[in-house]
Parts: sequence; structure tokens; C-alpha cells
Amino acid sequence: MSRYEEETQLFKKYFEEWIELYKVGAVRQVTLRKYYMSLQRVTEIAPKLRINELDRKAYQNLLNRYAETHEKQTTMDFHHQLKGAILDAVDEGLIKQNPTRKIIIKGKKPREKKNQYLNQFEVQALIRELNLSEEINWDWFILLITKTGLRFSEALALTPNDFDFSTQKILVNKTWDYKHKKGGFQPTKNTSSNRKVQLDWQTAMQFSQLIKKFELDQPIFVKSRVFNSTVNNRLRAVCKKADISIITIHGLRHTHASLLLFANVSIASVAKRLGHSSMTTTQETYLHIINELENQDNDKIMRHLAMLM
Repeated sequence: MSRYEEETQLFKKYFEEWIELYKVGAVRQVTLRKYYMSLQRVTEIAPKLRINELDRKAYQNLLNRYAETHEKQTTMDFHHQLKGAILDAVDEGLIKQNPTRKIIIKGKKPREKKNQYLNQFEVQALIRELNLSEEINWDWFILLITKTGLRFSEALALTPNDFDFSTQKILVNKTWDYKHKKGGFQPTKNTSSNRKVQLDWQTAMQFSQLIKKFELDQPIFVKSRVFNSTVNNRLRAVCKKADISIITIHGLRHTHASLLLFANVSIASVAKRLGHSSMTTTQETYLHIINELENQDNDKIMRHLAMLM
């Protein structure tokens, strides 16, 4: 391809080749699918946009078009994926100036947020309504995530080999690709996600009996293709029966973290248990809880100082 052909190449084509060159085989399948979804959006929004036409105005227009049907955070994610390819095009001299500089991220009004976590009393009510039979079912799955804060895909990937009942710990070192029809094990979200999670003695004892006849290297919860909606629908039914706020399976992970924070467990310990790559992620995700705890601490400090008079 001549230099002229490179500079006048359609941006959607450049982005597609960039994904295949730099992302295929380098990122997880779930992440790769997001890149291809972004490529599809570019193809729909700006099918005739060429590399040499990609200035700040053209790029802002592309983002604005995307933001018409997406919330601000989703638009930001879309921008970050495109930006990687665009900056490489700048480095290659195909674009004279960085068109992503000082860009404005817009988005449609966010949907009303559902309650993301349960309080301690709601958790107790939830557990009382679970059908914890003598065989593994989705209610045991719900209990395990409530007690451990594992991600949905991490819990699906658990095998008997991952349980160490002598130390009451679960080894998290893989996930289950439930979004793909064939399924299968795949790596964790990041290196920090590889961790050991402590179980309480009661849950450890229950699972030691439940899984003792399972094949050691086979997932205990996956019997056929798993859909996120199946488990969420079961959780929804239990929440209704318990007469508590309706949340999702991912909401149980938030619930686990919030209960630990309200119990004065350190942010560092919560981040490690959840498999966050840094404490910053934990702080940003649970800022509202941390602020509430900080206000409580300030009240304690003021009461203590007043007693020094």
C-alpha cells in the first residue's frame, strides 16, 4: 500500500486492521468482542470517514453521534478503545495532530440506578429464603457469591480442586466463558484477580459435603450453557419472596464489599479479597460508603476531643 493509500484509507478499515494486529491474541475474548462492537459502531456512524480527514472536529462529531444513544460512561469506554488506534495512527504519521486532545465526552441521561447492594438485615432475610438442598443448585451459587464476593464468571469456573478445606480457602485462578456458546475456562480479569479467598467455617463445611463426589477438575455449577439472566431471575424470585430490594448477582458482589467496609475492614483487605488491581478501584467503586464511614469517624473524633476538656 502506498503512502497516499494509507493516508486516505477508511478509518473503519484501519481500526479493524489495528484490532487484528494488536488485540487478537493479546486480550481476553470478552474484551476483544467489545473492540469489535466498537468497530461495528464506527462502521454505522462514520462509514466514509478517512484517516486523513480525522481531525478534532470530525472525531468530536463521531463521539457525539455515538453519545446520542449511549450513556456518558459507555461513550467514555468507546472513546478509550478508539483512542488507542488513533494515537498509533498519529505516531505513524498518518494523522498530523492528535484529534482526541481536549475532547468532550457526552451521553444521554443515565437510567435510574437500581439498588446495588443489600444491607445486613436484607442479606439475612435473603439467605433464609434460599433453597439449600443436598445437591448443588443456583441457590448455593447465590450463597457462595454473597459470602465471598466472587465475580459471576469466577464462581462459575470453580472446581473441587479449587477448594482447600484444610485452610478454608478458595483458589481463584480462572473464569468461565459463559458468553460463548461452547463455554470453557479462560484467564482471570487481571493478575490481581488470581487470589485465595477465605471461607467461613460453616460454608466450607457445607461445600465439602456438596462437592465430594464431583470430578476434581470439572466446574461444579456448570452443567450446560449458562445465561446470566437465568441466575438473576432466580435471585430476583428469592428477593421478592424475602420482601427485600431486588438486586443482581453482581449486586451481591457489591453487597459483600459494603458489608466488609461497614464492619471496618480496611480498604486494602477488601480490594485484595475482591481481586481489584488497585485500592483506587475499590475507593472509586465504594466512594459513597467510604464517605459515610468518614462522617461517622468525624463524629467519633469530635466526641473524643470534646472529652479532653
